[in-house]
Amino acid sequence: MQTLLRYLSFVTLLTLFISPANAVEQVYTDFFGKAIEGYDPVAYFSQSKPVKGESEFTYEWNGATWYFANAENKQLFIDNPEQFAPQYGGYCAWAVSQGYTAKIDPEAWRIHEGKLYLNYNQSVQFTWAKDIPGNVSRADKNWPKLTSN
Repeated sequence: MQTLLRYLSFVTLLTLFISPANAVEQVYTDFFGKAIEGYDPVAYFSQSKPVKGESEFTYEWNGATWYFANAENKQLFIDNPEQFAPQYGGYCAWAVSQGYTAKIDPEAWRIHEGKLYLNYNQSVQFTWAKDIPGNVSRADKNWPKLTSN
């Protein structure tokens, strides 16, 4: 019996290591399902800074709850979410360019060619910003693979 239990434990452990990775969610959310940790995606464009959203202005889209600073920003997002939603589902753009995903800091952001990119932290953003076109190109190639496993 003990040998059987050891064998089953080994098989279970082995399965964990050789199983294909699960696909990442389309949108990175915190524990409560908030996209961008509750920051307003439209404010990055309209106010050129991260602005915390309000619980009275939320919208469910793409499996996440999006928060907005006001009704106008909420409506702009509803009308065209792809224009305002961060690239790569709000995961760290640098991480995606390297072939994996990571959480973000809403304060580590950049708009490049009309698109919002978020990073893990300011230090990672500094590295990412050294070659934005190259990193975007690599991330654009990696993103479909990360979401299809």
